Amino acid sequence: MKTKISIPFICCFVINLLLPLAFGEDKPSLVERLGYDKDAKLLIINADDFGMCHSANMGTFKAFESGGISSSTIMAPCPWFLEAAQWLENNPQYDVGLHTVLTSEWRIYKWGPVVGAAEVPSLCTSMGYFPDGIVELYLQGKPVEVEKELRAQIDRALKAKIDLTHLDAHMGAAQLNPLYLSIYAKLGKEFQLPCRMPSREALDKEFGMGKMLDQFEELGVICPDELLRDSAPTVAQVESFWKNRLSHLQPGCVTEIFIHCADDSPEMKAFTGSQSIRFAETEFFSDPETVQWIKNQGIIVISYRPLRDLQREGK
Repeated sequence: MKTKISIPFICCFVINLLLPLAFGEDKPSLVERLGYDKDAKLLIINADDFGMCHSANMGTFKAFESGGISSSTIMAPCPWFLEAAQWLENNPQYDVGLHTVLTSEWRIYKWGPVVGAAEVPSLCTSMGYFPDGIVELYLQGKPVEVEKELRAQIDRALKAKIDLTHLDAHMGAAQLNPLYLSIYAKLGKEFQLPCRMPSREALDKEFGMGKMLDQFEELGVICPDELLRDSAPTVAQVESFWKNRLSHLQPGCVTEIFIHCADDSPEMKAFTGSQSIRFAETEFFSDPETVQWIKNQGIIVISYRPLRDLQREGK
């Protein structure tokens, strides 16, 4: 006996099949995938330049211990890397990623590639240091040498027993050249590490590169939803600037901010004009009143570790 299937039934079946393809099914947000309410405001407070110098290390130690930061990123090629690595070995509760380095911006304080200048000559000046900025780097740096060096930096951090939580890029060097960015995403996939990236909207608006984020999604590499990349213009404005920025975090987003830590010592003053801002940011975020103020805004501070765990679970 044949069963008759009505035309309306077929139409309803086809519509139900095609509608999700046409309009896209609602996917859980990153906030929801991490187990929070859909309107939660999640914040990663990252301290860049860990290991750059002793002053940066001292400021980062203080910010971690006070609860002022939830994450940091370490610079493997820099002279004070070992001090930071040793401290982390004694304080494994703190979450640290790798601040990938391809530039060396200070005039009288320099560093070069982990693999040595002879192995990656296109990434070096005539004196064997990384170039001052990304323009010089992009004009000469060969992608094959970039990959070799970034792998060596990851390897150095792992050999120092650092349980890396994520990757980011000093001065954005590994992120703003599409050829380098593909390497950066590939390493995030290979080592199962989330990667700091600006939002799709920001990449489109500033660089016309929004589609470059597609490769992270295709590889299953997690990036925070938003990245706030600016900082206070003066020391006097540090508190008002950051309170204004944090008061306007988007609900339902994982937002990352990054600061630069330092103590109030002569070392960093000798080679950078940014020491006063770095010290002011360290003091502001390390202040218990600031820590409490952030909580009072309904902001949930997390580190990159939950993002890494989520990525490694394949969800």
